[in-house]
Amino acid sequence: MLGTRPANGTASRILEIALGLAQTRGFNGFSYADIAAALGIRKASLHHHFPTKADLGRALLSRYTVDFSKALDDIDRTGGDAYARLKGYVRLYEEVMVRDRLCLCGMLAAEYSTLPKPMQQALRAFFDDNERWLTKLVKSGQQNGTLRTGPLPRDVARMLLSALEGAMLLARSFEDPDRFEAVLQPILADLRSGNTRKAARH
Repeated sequence: MLGTRPANGTASRILEIALGLAQTRGFNGFSYADIAAALGIRKASLHHHFPTKADLGRALLSRYTVDFSKALDDIDRTGGDAYARLKGYVRLYEEVMVRDRLCLCGMLAAEYSTLPKPMQQALRAFFDDNERWLTKLVKSGQQNGTLRTGPLPRDVARMLLSALEGAMLLARSFEDPDRFEAVLQPILADLRSGNTRKAARH
């Protein structure tokens, strides 16, 4: 599952706890004291691995970006048409929602102006990578007829990314995961080509 790894070693355990805190409280919503208490260690141990919270934040973003990239590679390896892979992409967010968390980068985006510059740059890079992957996917789907033609692939990619992150925020605000599904299903259905819909009915 995205964002979870076997916590081998103190640094890995620190990042695992920090991820959960950041996805539920935000980066500014927890301190080293919270992590130390959760792990039963002294704060000095945290500073040994991550001297500053900015260092922790960069490491957290790096790990999350690597994990997300691997998840995208898995979707590509699984195969299927563009619509099936698009649904696989949406499932990455659904898996986070069912754990009562938000996408780490969506949460950090809400705190963008308060983040250290290196974290801001890493955050933009994460969204740029996702936008490029989605753009490529949408373009291939439009070319082979599995996704509806018309909108520019880049515009569709940006719309999808915005819809996913926004739907997560609202669903969590209302403590209603069904809101996420209610927003994304019509969007996916609209993107599906008529030919693909007909094939699914036969």
